Amino acid sequence: MLRRALFLLPALGLLVVGVSDDVSAGLFKKNCCQSSCSSCCDSCGCETKTITRTVMVPTYVEEMRTCTRTEYQKEEKTRTYTVYNRVPVKEEKTCTYTVMVPTQQTKTVNYTVQKPVWETKTAEYTTCEYYTEEEERTCTVMVPEYSEKTVSYEVREYYCEDVEKTYTVCERYTEEVEATRRVVRRVPVETVKTVKICGGHWETQTIEVPACGSGCGGCGNCTRTCCKRVWVPTVEEKQVTCTTYKCEVEEVPYTYKVCKTRPVEKTCTVKVRRCRMVPREKTVKVCKMVPQEKTYTVKVCKSRPVTKTREYKVCRMVCEEKSKEVTCCVYVPQEKTRTYTVCRYECVPEERTETYTVCKPVQVEVQVPVRVCKMVEKEIQCEVPACSCCGG
Repeated sequence: MLRRALFLLPALGLLVVGVSDDVSAGLFKKNCCQSSCSSCCDSCGCETKTITRTVMVPTYVEEMRTCTRTEYQKEEKTRTYTVYNRVPVKEEKTCTYTVMVPTQQTKTVNYTVQKPVWETKTAEYTTCEYYTEEEERTCTVMVPEYSEKTVSYEVREYYCEDVEKTYTVCERYTEEVEATRRVVRRVPVETVKTVKICGGHWETQTIEVPACGSGCGGCGNCTRTCCKRVWVPTVEEKQVTCTTYKCEVEEVPYTYKVCKTRPVEKTCTVKVRRCRMVPREKTVKVCKMVPQEKTYTVKVCKSRPVTKTREYKVCRMVCEEKSKEVTCCVYVPQEKTRTYTVCRYECVPEERTETYTVCKPVQVEVQVPVRVCKMVEKEIQCEVPACSCCGG
């Protein structure tokens, strides 16, 4: 409510200021007799008089008032809460499981086989037998009739004519050419080199060996002297003369023949074959085909059904029981035990303490300046008519 009153104070101040402005502007003077009787006084021509009146004028005054407001103060508090921690715990467990173990076993198996049995049967069948018969038939044939006729025609006749022709041929000839070639010769060169010859001789050396045997207990203090032959190698250097061959290149002149060709023109007489058309006549036989009926005998192939008998074999399968021993793998259940470790988590409670800050509301009395509008008495001068007709 105090906040609403504080919000309404500015609006109330504006209202009071407006009223004071209206008073100072003379709006409240309309209540005097002059304003109400101006038309009457003007008609009667009476005089006016000045009187003093007291009016209430609003005036703003600041006053200090005590109001209560809420303030927030920070306050530290402590509280205890519980936290659950997950702690891993290892635990050993034992379980029993079944394993299928393969085992080889021998057993007798009875089985049935199909054995073929052949039977001979007889069946009749019908087939076609072919035979020939002679038949007379009539046909129309074209018989040629010949007549002579003279025909004129042109024949292409060929003849030969001598013509001179010039042609070019390649004539071969030989020419000697001088050149040089490189010849490699092997020249002997004597050199002396040093070689090593391995040799040696046998020498007899005297050495001492332990003479302890099983009789003395193997003390290692007894020795005996024995001889052995040793090959002593020797190396001798010797000067040896050897012949090597050195290759030398030498330019040697030589002459060789080269086969060349040159063009040569020659003239010859050739026969050229030409043709011309020559008219000729000849008597020819003209063949004209005349239809004529002719009777002839032909052999016709016919067929007739014939019943025959044939033998055939039929295979019939007969069941026969047999037995055999087979080795099979049989799985036998076997129980086994194993130990394994399981990790599980347990929730362990833990108490913790924390400090937190809260805002606590506190009621505080404060002095607030308030602008208050009060009505103050004020004397004003106004003119009123002095005659009785205007209600003076």
